[in-house]
Amino acid sequence: MNDTAYRLLLPDPAQMGRVDALAARVVPIRTLMEHAGRAVERAVRRHVRPCRVLVLCGPGDNGGDGYVCARRLAQAGWPVSIAALAPPRPGGDAAAAAALWDGPVVPFAAGQVARFDLVIDAVFGAGLSRPVEGDVADVLRAARRVVAIDMPTGVDGATGAVRGYAPQAELTVTFCRRKPGHLLLPGRDLCGRCEVADIGIPESAVGQVGVRTWHNEPGLWQVPHCGVESYKYSRGVVSICGGAQMPGAARLSAGGARGSGAGLVRLAVGAAADLYRMQAPAGLIVDSDPLPELLHDARRKVWVCGPGLTVDEVGSVFPTLVGAGRQVVADAGAFSMAAGDPARLRGAAVVTPHAGEFARVFGHPGEDRLAAARAAAALIDAVVVMKGPDTIIAAPDGRAAINDHATPALGTAGSGDTLTGIVAAMMAAGMPAWEGACAAVWLHGEAAMRAGPWPVAEQFDLHLGAARAKAEAEGQKKRG
Repeated sequence: MNDTAYRLLLPDPAQMGRVDALAARVVPIRTLMEHAGRAVERAVRRHVRPCRVLVLCGPGDNGGDGYVCARRLAQAGWPVSIAALAPPRPGGDAAAAAALWDGPVVPFAAGQVARFDLVIDAVFGAGLSRPVEGDVADVLRAARRVVAIDMPTGVDGATGAVRGYAPQAELTVTFCRRKPGHLLLPGRDLCGRCEVADIGIPESAVGQVGVRTWHNEPGLWQVPHCGVESYKYSRGVVSICGGAQMPGAARLSAGGARGSGAGLVRLAVGAAADLYRMQAPAGLIVDSDPLPELLHDARRKVWVCGPGLTVDEVGSVFPTLVGAGRQVVADAGAFSMAAGDPARLRGAAVVTPHAGEFARVFGHPGEDRLAAARAAAALIDAVVVMKGPDTIIAAPDGRAAINDHATPALGTAGSGDTLTGIVAAMMAAGMPAWEGACAAVWLHGEAAMRAGPWPVAEQFDLHLGAARAKAEAEGQKKRG
């Protein structure tokens, strides 16, 4: 794993607990707690003008961070009070931090909260073990402004799901690394601005706990380099199966492949060739030969199957491609074919369902969509791209990446067809399936961001070249 990928790791709360335990062999927990509270204090002072502050402290280490933050804000001249849900365990590090607080203490009650301009939430953090209900929920609900330590109370750090109630924070300060819940919705929105503070946890500890989840950014992957020696076949050939009923879907997929750098894109459309040729742009080849004949060309290794195809068409084409040993990116009609029978997708390299298609094939993912995507990938032995505002890219071996580099502009018909073409282009250029899918999802999001307000899917491919250039530049910058 390169250094950039290492920095993009997303430990879940259980893994972070093991990281803390390893770190404690080198740096005392009390020292880490002091650093954490100081980091939150500094973040608050950067983002908020001095005001009346109430720090809500739970009985665990998250509460200990809150006691330190309160003490340091008070030392800086801010009017600070503490409300404790319960006292820390006697003799523990949080109790030592609490013992250093000599300022005001008020009851942990909703009626108290209205007296304060800002609430610092140090109740439970990312390692939440039970739903937030009753008095705790009422107190948090009464807060006008919230800064959260580690994670807004009520947000599951592993899944981003809300357990009971969770407040809307305007700022969340976490430590060492983000957790999956900082990127997965609705947790991502509830965190507000998220800052990661270095509190002295040894970097080596993160690599010892088996983290297999990453934040999807350049540096986790590297788009293939196009040098002076490159030519159309070295850049990769993408073949797309098109149907007669919805030719636009295949053309959008072709646009995604061409715009993201494929050297040659061909549409395999059989008897519908005349229809496609009337609308095909220059540089796009339309093939009318039967599929078995097209498969004689060994250079055509990567195929897109599903966009614009009926269930019967996919049922015929998909097994032929798999039987010929081709790498297949499956979407759209492929999920109608495999509804309730995910085994029919075996042999694909990458599948790209949105939430509804995923549920139709694999069942409803529930609150833990990260686990559901991993399970689906293992079941069909293919990379699963669970599309959405927090797209998850899961590999059969358990690797997963979470993508937040996107925009609501992608929620338009045809956007997914463009993505399949980008995935295919990355694979045709030599990227492994998981890395290629991760890169494609990021490029897709970047292109949408550049397409301006209210774009349609036909516009996304026009910005893929600039998106790819940005990915290359950011990857090089992160690699130093």
